[in-house]
Amino acid sequence: MQKLLVLGDQDDAYTMGNLQRGGKNTAASDHAWAMTRALAADAARVGWSRAAFLQVMLDGPYKAGQHARTLHHRRGYDKAAAWLQRAWDGAQQYIRSIDPISTRQDFHAALAAFRSRIECTPWKGVAGKTDLRNLIARMEICSQAGSWDHTVSERDLAERMGCSRTTAHNSNQRLLQAKMLRQLDNGSPTDGARWMLISRLPSSTSHHWSTPKGPEAGGAMSGPGVRQQDTGADLDSRTAGRLMHLDAFAHHGLGGSGLAILAALAERDGQSLTELRASASISRPTAYRQLGKLKELGLIHHDGELYQLSPTALEGIGTPTQHCSHPVNSWTETAERLGTAGAEERRCRHHEAQRVHWRREQVRLAERRKASQQSPLPHPAVAQPQYLRADGRVIDPTTGEVIAGLCIASDGQWIWDDEAFERGE
Repeated sequence: MQKLLVLGDQDDAYTMGNLQRGGKNTAASDHAWAMTRALAADAARVGWSRAAFLQVMLDGPYKAGQHARTLHHRRGYDKAAAWLQRAWDGAQQYIRSIDPISTRQDFHAALAAFRSRIECTPWKGVAGKTDLRNLIARMEICSQAGSWDHTVSERDLAERMGCSRTTAHNSNQRLLQAKMLRQLDNGSPTDGARWMLISRLPSSTSHHWSTPKGPEAGGAMSGPGVRQQDTGADLDSRTAGRLMHLDAFAHHGLGGSGLAILAALAERDGQSLTELRASASISRPTAYRQLGKLKELGLIHHDGELYQLSPTALEGIGTPTQHCSHPVNSWTETAERLGTAGAEERRCRHHEAQRVHWRREQVRLAERRKASQQSPLPHPAVAQPQYLRADGRVIDPTTGEVIAGLCIASDGQWIWDDEAFERGE
C-alpha cells in the first residue's frame, strides 16, 4: 500500500475498477477509483481518520492522489472531498463485510476457504491443469509462511509443480492476468521473487466458477472468470500436491489429467464416467485415454459403471485385475513403464547447473562493480612520488637512472626542458 500510495499503480494491478459509482466511466477514472478504494481500505484498517485520509490524498505529493487533486483543481474542494468520502465509506463497508485476518489461525481458516474454492473450480485444458498445480504449490508455501505473501523462485516453483521453468513462467503470467496472483518484487541475487496470492472472492460467494478457453490453444486464461451453473468440479488438492512432482505425472506420462482423475477419486471414490469428467474437468476422449492407462497399471478398477481406486493406488501400488495382470509396485515403476523415468532428476540437475552459473555471474558482476568504484588512476601528466629522488632529480623507478631533461613544474605536472637535456641534467 505504501508503494501504491507513493509511486502509483506501476504494475496495473487495479486496472479493473468499480463501475458502480455513478457519473461518466472512463478507463482513467475507473483506475483511479480502484486505487483510492484500496488505499482507503488499508488506511481504515490501520486506524486512520477520514480527515487524515483526505489530507494525504489532497495535500500530499503522492501519485495515487493525482486524480483527487485534479478533481480539486477543476471542480473545487467540495467535489473532490465528496469523491474521497464515497471511497472512504465504501471501504469501511467492505471491511465490515469481511472476516478480518488478525492471527495466524484466521489466515489458515481463510486459506482453507480459498483451497475449497480452488478444488471446486473447473480447471480445463492443459493450461488449466498447470495453473491448478501452480496454485496448489503456492498454497503449500503460504501455509508454511502463514501469510498470503510468499517468496519463491521460478525454478523452485517448477520443481514443486513437476514441470519446466518455462511452463511455470507462462502459468505465472496467466494467473497475473487473471488477478489471482500479484508480483511484489523481482527478488535479489540470493532470494526469489516475492508474490501475493489473491483470494478474489469472499467466503460467502459461490464456488462454481469457470475458466473459459480463449483464442489460444489450451486456453488463454485460468482462474475464476465467468459465473456459471454448478459444474460438479471437486478434487482433493492435498493428494494432487503430494503427487504432482513425481515423474509418473510428467507431461508425456499421466500428466495433469491423470493427476486430476486420481485427485477426484481421492475426494470421492466410486464415480461414473460422466461424474468423473465433471469432477476432474476433463473431456471424454481424455477420460477414456487416461482411465485406460490407469487400469493397465492396476491403479483403478472398473466395477459396473463406477471407477474406483485400488486400495494402495495413492502410494503407487496397483492391484491385479482383469485389465492388469502385472500391476506396478511404485511410482518409479509407473514412470518407467510410461517412459518418463528420470525427468525430475534431470530437471533438478539442470536447474542446479543454472543456479551455479547464476552465482558465478553474480560474483563476477560484483567484482566488476567493485573495481569500477575504486579511485581512478591519476592523470599521466601528474608527477608520481616514485619518479622523484631525494635531491629532486627525476629518475626511472625501475633502473634508478636519472632522466635528463625531464622536470616537474610548479603545478606538479611533468615538463620537458630542452636546455637541461642538452647539458645532460
